[in-house]
Amino acid sequence: MSDIPITKRSVMVLFSDPKSPSSHRVRLVAKEKDIPLEVVSVEEGNLPEDLLELNPYGTLPTLVDRDLVLYDPQVIIEYLDERFPHPPLMSVDPISKARARQMLRQIEKEWYPLVETVSNGTDADEVKKARRDLLERLIQLIPVFEHKPFFMSEEYSLVDVSMAVLLWRLPSLGIDLPKSAKPILDYAKKVLEREMFTESLSDDELDMRDVI
Repeated sequence: MSDIPITKRSVMVLFSDPKSPSSHRVRLVAKEKDIPLEVVSVEEGNLPEDLLELNPYGTLPTLVDRDLVLYDPQVIIEYLDERFPHPPLMSVDPISKARARQMLRQIEKEWYPLVETVSNGTDADEVKKARRDLLERLIQLIPVFEHKPFFMSEEYSLVDVSMAVLLWRLPSLGIDLPKSAKPILDYAKKVLEREMFTESLSDDELDMRDVI
């Protein structure tokens, strides 16, 4: 990294776990909006002193924008969306925005932990249960994808960003969607083939699939 203090840099700095869906969705938002961003890849358990000085929790992702330090993933992506408003990734309608925020929180607090358990869990029964729970949650959403091109929306949004990074990981998690989940499979193809999604992938995330 540059010798210039992080809080004095002209571009934002993102401390990012190259395997984590929470970090990935921040990188994807930045790509979708063409935001200049210096990405510092950090492995959990090997945090640099710079990060520990800025973030008392030592969590990833952490975004540094001069004197502003953010370490809640949902706060980070909403901040980026508001600071760089084009293209918008959140509805201006209060009801739609509230529903999107609720879904974003659910993905972050309930779905991504299941990904973590399947990826890194050491208890075989817990891993099996997490894999089953994640598959069941996705199957329950089949009707959501039958009526609109994106998640409860006509336009690509922050929810689609969060869903895309999860769907990308399914093969590496040993999760195969059944043929009855065709609406989700079609949706996955649409969001994962976006040019910016491909550009958002770390080397570790590229290795999660044989081909893009």
